[in-house]
Amino acid sequence: MKPITDPKVQAAYDAFPTDARTSAMILRDLIFQVAKNIPKVGGLTETLKWGQPSYLTATSKSGTTLRIGAPKTGGCAIYAHCATNVISTYADTFPGLDQIEGTRAVHFKHSQDIVPDRIKLLIRHALTYHL
Repeated sequence: MKPITDPKVQAAYDAFPTDARTSAMILRDLIFQVAKNIPKVGGLTETLKWGQPSYLTATSKSGTTLRIGAPKTGGCAIYAHCATNVISTYADTFPGLDQIEGTRAVHFKHSQDIVPDRIKLLIRHALTYHL
């Protein structure tokens, strides 16, 4: 797993409830895995947006920002910009398989709810959104 170098990002992850932190770290790792396998994406910038760990294709500008958060309802979520079709395309591709929040997020109550092969498709779509 890639180490977190920004103390503010580390603090955000440390503030997650334990179960949500496990899920969040799985999502984080998947984001870096997918980015590494798409040369056009280039390096990712890991920062905070709205107090949440966020992942940007700052150098290549190939994608839209992904965020990871701990919703008030519990669990963990991966967020994409609501003006994109990233979440809706994912929901249409895998109807009824995940808890979708409109056009902005996919929620996971537990880490075992994350199906890597499915979520990698969402991540790939987000990281290549502008290509």
